[in-house]
Amino acid sequence: MNRFASIAATLAATTAMLTVAAQAQVTEEDLANDQTITTQVVTNGMGRHLQRYSPLDTLNRDNVANLVPAWAFSLGGEKQRGQETQPLVYDGIMYITGSYSRLYAIDVETGEEIWQYDARLPEGILPCCDVVNRGAAIYGDKIIFGTLDATIVALDYKTGDVVWRDRIADYRAGYSYTAAPLIVDGLVITGNSGGEFGIVGEVQARNVENGDLVWTRPVIEGHMGTLNGEESTMTGELNASWPGDMWQTGGGATWLGGSYDADTDTLVFGTGNPAPWNSWLRAGGTESDDLMGDALYAASRLGIDPATGEIKWHFQTTPREGWDYDGVNEVIPFVDADGNQRYATADRNGFFYVLNREDGAFVDAWPFVKDISWAEGIDENGRPIFVEENRPGDPSASADGARGETIFASPSFLGGKNWMPMSYSQRTGLFYVPSNEWGMDIWNEPVTYRRGAAYLGSGFTIKPNYEDHIGSLKAIDPLTGEWVWEVQNGAPLWGGVMTTAGGLVFTGTPEGHLVAYDDETGEELWSFQTGSGIVGQPITWEQNGTQYVSVISGWGGAVPLWGGEVAATVNYLNQGGLLWTFRLPEELAASE
Repeated sequence: MNRFASIAATLAATTAMLTVAAQAQVTEEDLANDQTITTQVVTNGMGRHLQRYSPLDTLNRDNVANLVPAWAFSLGGEKQRGQETQPLVYDGIMYITGSYSRLYAIDVETGEEIWQYDARLPEGILPCCDVVNRGAAIYGDKIIFGTLDATIVALDYKTGDVVWRDRIADYRAGYSYTAAPLIVDGLVITGNSGGEFGIVGEVQARNVENGDLVWTRPVIEGHMGTLNGEESTMTGELNASWPGDMWQTGGGATWLGGSYDADTDTLVFGTGNPAPWNSWLRAGGTESDDLMGDALYAASRLGIDPATGEIKWHFQTTPREGWDYDGVNEVIPFVDADGNQRYATADRNGFFYVLNREDGAFVDAWPFVKDISWAEGIDENGRPIFVEENRPGDPSASADGARGETIFASPSFLGGKNWMPMSYSQRTGLFYVPSNEWGMDIWNEPVTYRRGAAYLGSGFTIKPNYEDHIGSLKAIDPLTGEWVWEVQNGAPLWGGVMTTAGGLVFTGTPEGHLVAYDDETGEELWSFQTGSGIVGQPITWEQNGTQYVSVISGWGGAVPLWGGEVAATVNYLNQGGLLWTFRLPEELAASE
């Protein structure tokens, strides 16, 4: 080979190497091992099991006081509403979503914007609980997220160009989408939002390469699923637990998305409130109809086959649901201290549940908030022991038929825990649960379904249960339900929690503080004022030997919109839109 040929061959090889490097792609292996690959965060939940635990321990209880800002990034503009995103980090780029269905790509070294995508939202969208977005998914060379008009969009992760888009459902009927998608074996899996509008909850799976629909699984009994474009099986049994035609507008929105249990190859999705809220309208049946009025599979957790969309098992946390205690809260696989394969979920109804991972069967449950008025407890089968006098009254039994008896229920419909994700620490074996201590006056009203209109049949006013606090971060032992420690907060907690092998628990407060606690004692070790309330989800990763922590700041979400008397007490909190990234300087990593 002559000299020029050798040079040409070298140039060609170098070009090929650079091309491969420029086209680094996220694989199924990357997603499966996201928790242990500490230089990236490529899944919502820092692992598809949603444990939100990092094995990094460079940053720890001894040196967290040395954590300092590295850079901050403003989302800009006038769209400073609730910012609930979890950042993703891959190949030198951080991806975040913003309110009003925006997506940003940011250089992780400098905090400078690489590109921005703004969804063109139509007029008439009907988001229930602020214009939030909770994050994206990444796979191959695509970054994928959902928009408020119930659309799923795949972008080129380097350029922000649209690769494909598809409609999840019709926004004019009340559907929307706010969750981070989940990707398993080349399928992008989504739920839907809109439970207050008489929609039907559903889980959908699409080919991640082209957006083609592979399967759908409605979560309300009587509706038919599909597989590869054809009808597959009916969900449940028609009219087994729903009277008449009410199943057709039965709610059950899958608005928080799901987790993936690789050990059992199972998607686990929670389902929201049945529609309408007024449980008397869904009662029907006689004493011999064991399930009638339970409204399956609303307010439940479902185990779903990721390849076909078939339901493997279900567990209903609140049958005969009449307080808007959605069952969407995340379900986290873990191995308990006795070596048992378990799931844990902290429900809006105020109970912390442990289930069996093979079949979703009930194991145990305990209260994780102080005052629960609607049920005395949970029986041996996992069914609530209802306090019937604390169910909102039947309007038809009132003198004018216009409004049923008002009762005080605790927790409020915003829940003992709402969407804000808890964390499981593999170091301590404890769950760290952001909870709230509040109740509500609630009453039932007559209501008729009208497409695209609110379908509640209830009214309410939320009230704090205590004068000195609403928020409560608790460390909970999943073997016993014991609260190992509790940290109280004046305003309601509405942001996610992260734990690390360094013995740290990170979360944010509506007052604007990002805080690091000792995972064993709850002692506050470090805090930083971000300038607006934190309702986002923190992450950590390492880069060139340095550990970083990121969280978005921007007050909003459901509390200011639906919070009643509670909203009035926190109306001084400022909105914002600022992504903060912190680092532990190398020279201080070993210092106290």
